Amino acid sequence: MVWIRNLLVVLLLAGLSALGGPVAGPHFSWALFSLGLGLLLCWQLWQFSRVERWSHDLRRPPPASAGIWDETLARLYRHLRTQERQLAQLEGNVQGFFSAAQALPDGLVTLDQEFHIDWCNRIARQHLGLRLPADRGQNLLNLVRTPEFVRYAAQGDWPAPLLLRSPASFERLLMVQLIAYGQRQRMLLTRDVTQIERLENTRRDFVANVSHELRTPLTVLAGFLETLRDLPEDAIAPEQRHQYLSMMHDQAGRMQAIVADLLTLSALESSPAADPQPVDMPQMIANTVSQAEALSAGRHRMSSDVDPGLDVLGAPTELASAISNLLINAVRYTPDGQSIHVSWRREPDGGARYAVTDTGAGIAAHHLPRLTERFYRVDRGRSRESGGTGLGLAITKHVAMRHDAELEIASEVGKGSTFALRFPPSRVAGQAGEN
Repeated sequence: MVWIRNLLVVLLLAGLSALGGPVAGPHFSWALFSLGLGLLLCWQLWQFSRVERWSHDLRRPPPASAGIWDETLARLYRHLRTQERQLAQLEGNVQGFFSAAQALPDGLVTLDQEFHIDWCNRIARQHLGLRLPADRGQNLLNLVRTPEFVRYAAQGDWPAPLLLRSPASFERLLMVQLIAYGQRQRMLLTRDVTQIERLENTRRDFVANVSHELRTPLTVLAGFLETLRDLPEDAIAPEQRHQYLSMMHDQAGRMQAIVADLLTLSALESSPAADPQPVDMPQMIANTVSQAEALSAGRHRMSSDVDPGLDVLGAPTELASAISNLLINAVRYTPDGQSIHVSWRREPDGGARYAVTDTGAGIAAHHLPRLTERFYRVDRGRSRESGGTGLGLAITKHVAMRHDAELEIASEVGKGSTFALRFPPSRVAGQAGEN
């Protein structure tokens, strides 16, 4: 349509010149036509200069009243605006993809066919020790030189992941997998499985420990049963038979104690915490002290300092298990003639603290962090002789966590030990707990 408009303008000039020809002569007509064409050309050049200046900054709207350029510029400007919107949308999508990749809990590295690094997220930088933009374009195999990974990358096909020690931290275990995508592109996914591996090791150790703890009493029971079965009844003296039966009874009781503690520990780990209710801790502690005195049979000097009006909110059976474990352990492992003191007092911050202090042999510092591990024993032989299962402190720790409490252990070789449960003010019944 632009050329039709220009043609009409030229025809209009020609018509006006032709009308002036009979009056002023042909020379005047040509001069008038040439002047009109010149003015039209100058006007078009001026409009073109305006368009040329606009072309330096296409984000601005085109110049208004650009003559024959109006329709063309309008279409061009609409096209540019559409392209800008589409480009902004694409940039937003790309930025969203990058943000999503950064938020992944796993590491992500994009590579070309030759394993040159294009991009990686924050987790991958932590897992593999990469740095961007310094490592962009670097060959990943030059930065992760573990032989297992180099052989894995050379396969060309990666149907299964690979377990790999992190180049950034040898203590961290990674599961890595290469994936081919797009046109000759590669993607490396990394996942930190250190905790999973530790849990698996803990499970294996737990199964091994349970098997070991039950094997000894089962062996004793089987041996005595075999002896009693194979020997004639009159071949065993009544005193010896009684001794055999007593030892079998002790070993059966030991297995029962292990199974009971295992069931308790399993229930604490798998069941939700019960609704808290007021627990009469002074009475519960008094009952526990009575049991400890019966177990001690006068071998220890027992004392207690209990606040009679201090109760907590919690599960009575769980708390009874925890306070009993700490006191019974003190009786079992404190040498004869030493003292054991039980205290239950309010703390300055409004909380409460249950503590069992003995004057026994004490525990070396390097054992303290592991005392709450299942079946961990400072002295295995002494623990079995005393009747311990190796699970009491593990149970106590779980009870403490379910009651928002802390298990505190302090010990010094030759001076004794203190095992304490510290409850926060929110767990203390009465005015402090209600506020």
